[in-house]
Amino acid sequence: MHGSLAQQLAVQILKGELPEGHLFPGEIEFSEQLGISRSALREAFRILAAKGLVDSRPKAGTRVKMRRQWSLLDPDLLAWQFEAEPTLQFLRDLFELRMMIEPAAAAIAAERRTDAQVADMDEALQVMGQHGLTTEVGRLADQRFHTVMLEATRNEAVIALASTIMAAIAWTTIFKQRNGVLPRDPMPEHRALHDAIAQGSAAAAEAAMRELVRLALVDTEISMRE
Repeated sequence: MHGSLAQQLAVQILKGELPEGHLFPGEIEFSEQLGISRSALREAFRILAAKGLVDSRPKAGTRVKMRRQWSLLDPDLLAWQFEAEPTLQFLRDLFELRMMIEPAAAAIAAERRTDAQVADMDEALQVMGQHGLTTEVGRLADQRFHTVMLEATRNEAVIALASTIMAAIAWTTIFKQRNGVLPRDPMPEHRALHDAIAQGSAAAAEAAMRELVRLALVDTEISMRE
């Protein structure tokens, strides 16, 4: 119950239905309104507070925090943001962040990758090609492809960003096909990235990843217009 309630309240906050500064009713009153226990309500608020959405203080109550304080890159929050229908600006911000990180990471991966990691990326590509990104199997393979690429950097700080980047990739991929199909076959640029990393070319890997992210943003913008 508390997980579901946290999600419901988070979506309302992200949609602006519960605006910044909104003060929730007192614990007893609000739990009665929702028909849940006070402990379930407290746990839901604890989850939201951990993600920076609300601030709970004794006597002052629970209030929605300013957007700049939200943990927008938290994987759960990213999922809830897409449920709330992200704005074009938010999507562009996500892709801009990816553009800052992933091309440089691809360049490093090309220099440090192992043969086993190249083989793992190739296997993921084969599954993607067989099943396509409209299927869960294909999307999981895409996640594996990008995860191995980040792991190949052997940089713990970069690898720590993997869950956020994977969540961004997963939800934008699902979002792009909300009308039934993907705007374009994304396999060629994935294959180009794999080949550049396999060849150990940092410059080619960086350029390939930059093109992959650029085209993914174009696809997303097309999907939003449609």
